[in-house]
Amino acid sequence: MITKQVEVNGTSFRLTLTDQAISQVNNLKNLYSTAYEDPESFEEVSSEISETINQIATAIEPTPSDSDLDGLIQEIIKTVENKDAEVEKQLKGKHSKASKTIKSKKKLKS
Repeated sequence: MITKQVEVNGTSFRLTLTDQAISQVNNLKNLYSTAYEDPESFEEVSSEISETINQIATAIEPTPSDSDLDGLIQEIIKTVENKDAEVEKQLKGKHSKASKTIKSKKKLKS
C-alpha cells in the first residue's frame, strides 16, 4: 500500500493506494497505451478509461473535482511508477547480493 500527500491546483489530497488501486492504475496505463497505439479503438476503450479513473478516484481524499482529476491521475501514475522502480531496484540488489554470496561460497569450497 502506498500513502502519499500531493498538491494539485492548490488543493492538498491524500492518496491511499491499495494493491487493488495500483492494479487499476496499471490497467489505466495499458488502456492509455491501447488508445494511443490505435486511435480507432479510442471509442471502445474511452468508457473503460473513464470507469477506471472513477475507481481510482475512490482512493483520493477529499473527493476531487473534475478539474483536479487529470492532475491527480498523473500524480498517481508517477507515484506507482516510482514505487515499481524502487521495488525493481531492491530486487536487483537482493539478486546481486545473492549471486555474490553464492560465488564466494563456491570459492571457499574450492
